[in-house]
Amino acid sequence: MDKTLQADPAKAAPQSQTSWKRRFLRDFALNKYLYVMMIPVLAYYVVFHYAPMYGATIAFKDYSPMKGVMGSEWVGLTHFRDFFGSYYFWRILKNTLVISLLTLLFGFPAPIILALLINEVRRRMFKRFVQTVTYMPYFISLVVICGMVKEFTNSGGIINTAFTYFGYDGLAMLQKPELFRGIYVLSEIWQHVGWESIIYIAALMGIDQEQYEAARIDGASRLRQIWHITLPGILPTITILFILRMGNMLNVGFEKIILLYNPAIYDTADVISSFVYRKGLLEFVWSYSSAVGLFNSVFNLLLLITANYISRKVSENSLW
Repeated sequence: MDKTLQADPAKAAPQSQTSWKRRFLRDFALNKYLYVMMIPVLAYYVVFHYAPMYGATIAFKDYSPMKGVMGSEWVGLTHFRDFFGSYYFWRILKNTLVISLLTLLFGFPAPIILALLINEVRRRMFKRFVQTVTYMPYFISLVVICGMVKEFTNSGGIINTAFTYFGYDGLAMLQKPELFRGIYVLSEIWQHVGWESIIYIAALMGIDQEQYEAARIDGASRLRQIWHITLPGILPTITILFILRMGNMLNVGFEKIILLYNPAIYDTADVISSFVYRKGLLEFVWSYSSAVGLFNSVFNLLLLITANYISRKVSENSLW
């Protein structure tokens, strides 16, 4: 029998650990400057993402700033039960899911379609012009974006002015609960479509051009080239970004919601993140708002794990 098969597992473990340390030290010696560049990034995540997890314990306590986190009274799941049994639970959960699903349905394919369209443009100057115009809204301050949306949608704004030519009377759109979701989703697409298309354009650059040449020789139209070459070529990128998007499904940007909504449209505009902001920072109910935020994070984690599991089963693309 081969002696290697009779090796003692207890001895093999330290050897594997030693080899791992040697590989790490060798790689560190070769790329020490890259490791140094990683320090600020790691510090950022430790300070702003991992260290604050300690404060999540106030969701299970009756937190008082005078007593501190450790000194506050432990109440267990009381705040969660209060939230699940409150009038606001189903309303804000419904609003969050509807807005997230609409943003996913219309916002996720938008940068893919834009990248495909830009990729088909042959005139370089026109391509650069389109890219510049679509990128610009992303670099505008969110406060300015929301101010522009309010100006566009008020009774005398550019949108209502255009509608008057078709016989419609002007109205304050942000005062209508049924219009808020559409305004929010369209503004999200307008602001992010150009920036999010960059990664898809980069993925398109990595597709072997000989495949297109072979397809043209076989008589394939541009539409068939997109369907059989381009989309399969960027499918791994689409899958990974979709999984990441699912992990942020309930993280509807509260900044834009708060800047756009008003009490008249709470029924359709109030979401989990804006509810947490209102309860925690305006009403100072810290433990209750922390419980709501923790529920939101756990729900997102479950969606991320589920999406990754389904992707791994259906295709070979997954985060882990």
